[in-house]
Amino acid sequence: MTTKALTASIAGGGNILCSHRSGNHQFISLNQFSPLNLRRSSSNLANQDHFLQKPKTYLRFKFVIARAADSTQAPIPAAAIGGKSVVEDEEFSLAKVSFGVIGLGLGVSLLSYGFGAYFNILPGSEWSALMLTYGFPLSIIGMALKYAELKPVPCLTYSDAQMLREKCATPILKQVRDDVIRYRYGDEQHLEEALKRIFQYGLGGGVARRNAPILQKIREEVTEDGKYCLVLVFEAKALELADFEKRQGKFASFFGPGITAEVGIGEEANAYDVRLISNTTL
Repeated sequence: MTTKALTASIAGGGNILCSHRSGNHQFISLNQFSPLNLRRSSSNLANQDHFLQKPKTYLRFKFVIARAADSTQAPIPAAAIGGKSVVEDEEFSLAKVSFGVIGLGLGVSLLSYGFGAYFNILPGSEWSALMLTYGFPLSIIGMALKYAELKPVPCLTYSDAQMLREKCATPILKQVRDDVIRYRYGDEQHLEEALKRIFQYGLGGGVARRNAPILQKIREEVTEDGKYCLVLVFEAKALELADFEKRQGKFASFFGPGITAEVGIGEEANAYDVRLISNTTL
């Protein structure tokens, strides 16, 4: 007679033995069900029902998309000084570029790459001789130009003066403005020839060359009666206002014709303003 048994575990710790004999099924419990086990089983089932009936909790995600700053924003308005709008000089010109910096940078670059290629550190060894040949003189020329260059002075231009410049400024005033806002080479200071004649360096009644005024900046403005005015701001530590006043006529004659010259004390210490006013009106 064949007997097959199957043991299963149920909640509460009881084991059930299923015996198959002659087609009759008999269930035999090896462990008695105690009331404690029944209570534990009912408690577990209740917990499961509570868990199944517990409402679901959903997580909500909020996505915030950060936008980059728009590069096509409205242009920033021109700065205002003393209630007047200032115009920035955005006109490109080769005269405003330092050839000393360009020559020195190009020459040093050729020399560096040429030496690297010559010692097989960088590719292009067949071009190393050519780069060294041109790099050395370019570096020398760049250093010479850098040593001899005279940097441009700052230019403050008011919007109303910019509109009057083309129609009311004399050709000499335009030339003076263009000369001092660009790089110059070989000159010790801006307007050197003009100052030499006006202040008569080393001559009787003149001033010593070491006491010569130095141009610091220029300013374009409009006078109260609506005339174009180019203001030259000088620094002169060894001079006084009287030294400029007695040469007021020389300023007018040298930068003329068609202008009136006025002198006064500048806003900064040891600064003097020479106002070159155009007599041309609209």
